Amino acid sequence: MVNGLLIFALIAFVVVYWRWPMIQSYLWQKKYQEFRLDDKQKALLIRCMPIYQKMTDADREKLERHIVWFLNEKRFIGCDGLKLNDAMKLIVAADACVLVLNKPWPLYQNVKEILLYPSAYYAPQMSRDGAGLVSYHNTVRQGESWPGGTLVLSWHDVLEGNRLPSDGHNLVFHEFAHQLDQETGKTTGTPLLAKQTDYQQWGRIFSRAYNQLKTHVAYNMPHVIHSYGATNEAEFFAVLTETFIEKPAELRHYDPEIYSLLVGYYQFDPIKWH
Repeated sequence: MVNGLLIFALIAFVVVYWRWPMIQSYLWQKKYQEFRLDDKQKALLIRCMPIYQKMTDADREKLERHIVWFLNEKRFIGCDGLKLNDAMKLIVAADACVLVLNKPWPLYQNVKEILLYPSAYYAPQMSRDGAGLVSYHNTVRQGESWPGGTLVLSWHDVLEGNRLPSDGHNLVFHEFAHQLDQETGKTTGTPLLAKQTDYQQWGRIFSRAYNQLKTHVAYNMPHVIHSYGATNEAEFFAVLTETFIEKPAELRHYDPEIYSLLVGYYQFDPIKWH
């Protein structure tokens, strides 16, 4: 009898373990089935998030469902005296969920908490010179994305990103793109792709576009992607994501191949919203 119960428990454990993503998704669907953004929240997004206004009704509905999930599953913390309110959380969640509009729950699996500062903040940084001497100093930052699941954002710069929706700069897009990149366990500019065979194409197109930007920046040639993207591959992916969503027509004209690659990865075409 005891052996039979143990065998049954083991089988049940194995089934739940292998089916847990499906079970978890079902539980979330049941939990948030009746949750909706209210009229006040939608009005705030219309006022503060221009891209929300431009979306199709179907995309807007998907975004709202993601926002509901995000607000209930992620933790927000105010820092340096910032008093958080629901409007702040809503705007950050909405921007973050644009990137994963057509992705299934859970969104940003590694993200546990979002720290919001009133504005740019000081962060400690270590550097090493050519002789190996290590020094520590503070740098001013607008945001950070930590592999451990913490994002840090300047609230002032979050607002600026939405106030100027076509300048190619959006702090939330940038830092959450880093989180997508880090889902592979590394920060290389190559996010988790759908199929193993996709990595070869991604590497070819991405490397070519990155080297092209470095050349254009070095020789002061015209470029649509912000020059900060030439820092390294990880920053290139984050800056490229900002450009893709905020300046899609310009990016497609500048580099149709990299634009098509991002449409395939993000599973939406932002030109339809512009």
